[in-house]
Amino acid sequence: MAGDHYFLELEPPEERLRHAPHVVIVGGGFAGIQACRALAQSEVRITLIDKRNFNLFQPLLYQVATGLVASGDIATPLRELVGKQPNVQILLGEVTQLIPDEHKIVFNGKTFSYDHLVLATGSGSSFFGQDQWRTFAPPMKILEHAEEIRRRLLMAMEQAEQTPDPEARQFLQTVVVIGSGPSGCEMAGAASRMLRWSLKDAYQQLDPTQTRILLIDPGEKVLRSMPKELSKEALQALQKAGVEFLQQSRVQSMRPGEVVVSTPNGEQCIRAATVIWTAGVRASHLGQALEATTGCSLDRGGRVVVEPDFSIYNHPEIRIAGDLCSYSHTNDGQPLPGMAAPAKQAGSFIGKDIAAVVAGRPRPTFRYLDLGSMAIVDGSSAVADLRGLKFSGLIGVLLWAGVHLGLIHDMQQRVSLATKWVFALITRQRASMLLTGMPSQHIALNAADAHFPMQTGLGPSIASPDAALQAAMEYYSKEISGISITQKTNTQELIDTNGDSAADSAAAIK
Repeated sequence: MAGDHYFLELEPPEERLRHAPHVVIVGGGFAGIQACRALAQSEVRITLIDKRNFNLFQPLLYQVATGLVASGDIATPLRELVGKQPNVQILLGEVTQLIPDEHKIVFNGKTFSYDHLVLATGSGSSFFGQDQWRTFAPPMKILEHAEEIRRRLLMAMEQAEQTPDPEARQFLQTVVVIGSGPSGCEMAGAASRMLRWSLKDAYQQLDPTQTRILLIDPGEKVLRSMPKELSKEALQALQKAGVEFLQQSRVQSMRPGEVVVSTPNGEQCIRAATVIWTAGVRASHLGQALEATTGCSLDRGGRVVVEPDFSIYNHPEIRIAGDLCSYSHTNDGQPLPGMAAPAKQAGSFIGKDIAAVVAGRPRPTFRYLDLGSMAIVDGSSAVADLRGLKFSGLIGVLLWAGVHLGLIHDMQQRVSLATKWVFALITRQRASMLLTGMPSQHIALNAADAHFPMQTGLGPSIASPDAALQAAMEYYSKEISGISITQKTNTQELIDTNGDSAADSAAAIK
């Protein structure tokens, strides 16, 4: 073993590959999986590294957040997808450092050498410099985000069921979704269907008509990237589903239970128990790490600007794919959108190109096939722009379903999703309305209890509201009782998960 090199310097997946070129793929998303599969027949050693052991179908996260499908319906273990390839090894961990001049990465505290490196680490959520808002408005980028949103929505309904005050119930039945792109529109429509119709007979004290869903965006229309007529149809479908659209509105401040937005008519204060963030996207931190070590260019969103073969200048052995990549070598000069189809096409091309380089064959040329864009805004209405062909309504739903099922890797998941979609459309019932996790198990909050009830009697009850909802209820209770909370300027004071705050949650709303 040479130095402190790790894993494949010890044992390759197969003996015949001991001296084969080593391809390291960081990220098991759409692009990473396609790159692995494209290299299946090549004489290379592949190491796939991801900090999660599964591939996530991110476009359907909002359906987990609203109880339509289960987590397992949109997440597939990486070892099931590519683990049986004889030239692939899968390692769990996170790459923390890049050393391009030595063809090395730092992974789980050890150096790891490569001949070809593919970075496909995706993206996260941007709060535009207001990261403290993350506590109040969870984003929707990973599975835990979706499960957290579902917990907040359902816990708000459970608390509303226990209060006789109709105004307090409406506060708990109010949801704000920030950002009117595909994720925001789909989330707002699904939340409305969930709270107005799916829970109609489940909560005896609640009036579904008192549910309020607000969609906030600084633009003048929803789905800004789509043609004007489809944007208009999407808005009409959302409004029919009971969603209010606040156009030309920008969030100015946020605290538990309250969002202040600037509108053309002045500032507006919105009181809502649940706030969901879908507005901003940031590239993976590895983009900045690569810039620091290679001098590569980044675009305004932090994505790595790449060559026509997805490599970076002066480093042909490093390829970038997926949401981390800024690829503008298209017919119209527009960067590839951060969606599943472009990521899969890029990953497949990179795998084939590396295979050609290794085998000494003529290299392929990447040609992007633009399949268009689409979004489902109601259970019976979707909009789709497929290379200039525009569809909406039920036809749009069928096209949306067909495309998304086609992008799913696992056949069992395709069958499960199709069955649940049809069942929900017919019955308006949802398959996964589960309250799981402990109150401390949510984003950016510290709590005394463990994530799981390992020790009986310690920490808040599993039935207690989490700290964000508890803080929102305390805010509302004090506002309507005339007690000022302006003296509590410290956010951490408002989000008190210690002491008696959880124990007193039942009396937070009178």
